[in-house]
Amino acid sequence: MESLVVPCQEIQIKIDYPISRKKRKYTNLADAEPIVLMSVLSSLHAGYFRISLSLCSQALLWKTMVHLHSDLPSMPSYLLWYLALATQVSLCFLYAFKCIFFFDLVKEEFSHYIGVNYLYAPSISCLLLLQSAPLLEPHSVLYQTLFWLFTAPILTLDTKLYGQWFTTEKRFLSIMANPASQVSVIANLVAARGAAEMGWRECALCLFSLGMVHYLVIFVTLYQRLPGGNNFPTTLRPVFFLFFAAPATGSLAWNYISGTFDTVAKMLFFLSLFIFVSLVCRPTLLKKSIKRFNVAWWAYSFPITFLALDSVQYAQEVKDHVASALMFIFCSISVLIFLGVMLLTAANGKRLLRRDPVLWSATAPNDR
Repeated sequence: MESLVVPCQEIQIKIDYPISRKKRKYTNLADAEPIVLMSVLSSLHAGYFRISLSLCSQALLWKTMVHLHSDLPSMPSYLLWYLALATQVSLCFLYAFKCIFFFDLVKEEFSHYIGVNYLYAPSISCLLLLQSAPLLEPHSVLYQTLFWLFTAPILTLDTKLYGQWFTTEKRFLSIMANPASQVSVIANLVAARGAAEMGWRECALCLFSLGMVHYLVIFVTLYQRLPGGNNFPTTLRPVFFLFFAAPATGSLAWNYISGTFDTVAKMLFFLSLFIFVSLVCRPTLLKKSIKRFNVAWWAYSFPITFLALDSVQYAQEVKDHVASALMFIFCSISVLIFLGVMLLTAANGKRLLRRDPVLWSATAPNDR
C-alpha cells in the first residue's frame, strides 16, 4: 500500500502596525499644534462671548458696589476687570482668526436664526468693559471714541436683523423669534446706558427706545408661542434667563437717562423680578439642559448680574430693609453662580471646545 505524501506549503504572515503609525503621526508637536488650533477655531462661535459677558458684567457690579460702599475692598474689582479684559481680547483674536480661516462657518453663523443674535455679544462685552474701566472717565475723548467704535456694529446689525423682520418673507419675526433674539435688545440698552453716562441724553433716548420697542414686540411674539419658539434646542434653555435680563438692563439704562431710579425704572425692575421668580419656580424647564455641561450655562450668570445691579440702585433709592435684603440676596446669588459656572468651565475644558451641533444643524426654522 502506497503512502500518501501531502506537500507542505510555506505560509508567510506579515503583521502591520497601523495603530503605531497613527500614534507616530501626532508625536511631532510641530504637526499637532496647527491641528489643535484649527479644531478650536472651527468649534468657536459667537456664543462663547457669553463668558466675557459674565466677566464684564460682574466687574461692573463690583465697581458699582465699591463706588457706593467705600468700606468694600477695591482689589476684586480690579482683578475682575483685568481678567475680563484678557478673556475678551483672547476671544476677539480667536474669532478674528476664524473669520480668516473659516469664513464659510462665519457666514453660516450669520445666517443662523440663533447664532446671528450672539454676534451682538462681542460689542456688549466691550461696552460693559468700557463702563467698568477703573481709570477711564466717561467724558474723556478716548472713552467717547471707544464708545462709537463698539456701538457701530450694534447699529449695523440692528439695520440688518430688524430690517429682515420687516421686509423678508422667510425671516418674519413670527418665524425667526426665539429667546436669544433678546440679545439684540440688551445690546441697545447697554449702549443707551453708556451714552447716558457720557451725558448724551438724546442719543441715549434713541437707543433706549429702539431697544424697548423691539423688546415688547419680541416678548409678545414669544408669549404667544408662535413657530419660532418651538424650534429652540433643549441644550440652550439657560437662554430663557434673558427674559428678565432685558427689562433689568432697561431699568439700569433708564436710571442713568433720568438721573434717578424713578417710577419707570422701578416698573422695569419689578417686571424683571417677576419673570425671574416665574423661571425659578419652574425647575423642570431647565432639567434637561443641565444634564451635560455646555457653554450656554454662562447664560445663567450675566442676567442675574444685571438684576443684581438693579437691586443695588433700587436699594440706594428706597433705603429700607426690604430693598437692602433684595440687594444682598441678588448680589450673593450673582457671585455664587458666577464662581460656580467658572469652576465647572475649568473642570470641563475639553467638552467646552467641542463643535456645537446646534448652530450648524439648520440656517432657519423652515429648514428643519
